[in-house]
Amino acid sequence: MANPDRPKRARPGPPSHLLHTDDEDEYGPSKTQLKRESDALQKLGEDLLSLPDSRLNALEMGETLRIALRDAKKITAHGARRRQLQYIGKLMRQVDPQPFEEAVAAFRLGHAQDQLRLHQLEFVRTELIASDEALQTYIAEHPGVDVQQLRSLVRSARKDAAANPEARSGRGFRELFQFLKEQPAPEQA
Repeated sequence: MANPDRPKRARPGPPSHLLHTDDEDEYGPSKTQLKRESDALQKLGEDLLSLPDSRLNALEMGETLRIALRDAKKITAHGARRRQLQYIGKLMRQVDPQPFEEAVAAFRLGHAQDQLRLHQLEFVRTELIASDEALQTYIAEHPGVDVQQLRSLVRSARKDAAANPEARSGRGFRELFQFLKEQPAPEQA
C-alpha cells in the first residue's frame, strides 16, 4: 500500500532529444504517413485500371508498370488482384503520380460529361414526342437541322409510343435518339 505522507517520485520521461521535434527531416516521415501515401498510390493504380487501354497506352510509364497494369486487368481472383494492386502501388512509388492523377481525373470528367449529354438528349427526345411546341422550339434553337427528317422521326416515335406506351423502346425512339445525338449542340450550331 502506498504511503500518503511520502512524496511521489517523478517518473522519468523520454530523453530530451526525442522530445525535440523541430528536425522532423532527421527522422523522416512517420510510418503512418508512409502507409497513407502507399495506400493512395495503390488506389491510384486501381483507378488506372478503370481507364480504357487507349488512354492507358497514351501515358508515359515504365514498361514494368505497364505490364503490371495489363496483368492486373486480367486477374479475377480477389486475393491475387489485391496482391497485384499492392505491387502496382510499390512500382508507383518510383514515379511521379501527377500525370496519372490528371489522366484519371480527365477520364472521369469526360465520362460524366458524356453521361450528362445522353441524359439531356433523352429528355429532349421525350419532350419532342410529347408536344409540337417542343418540336418548334428545337427547330428554332438548331437552325441547321433537317426539319423534314426530324418531323418524320418524331411522328414514328409517337406511333411507337401510342402502340406500346410502357415500352418506349421502339425503332422510332432509337432512330430519333440517334438523330439527336448526331446534331451539334445549340451553342455550336
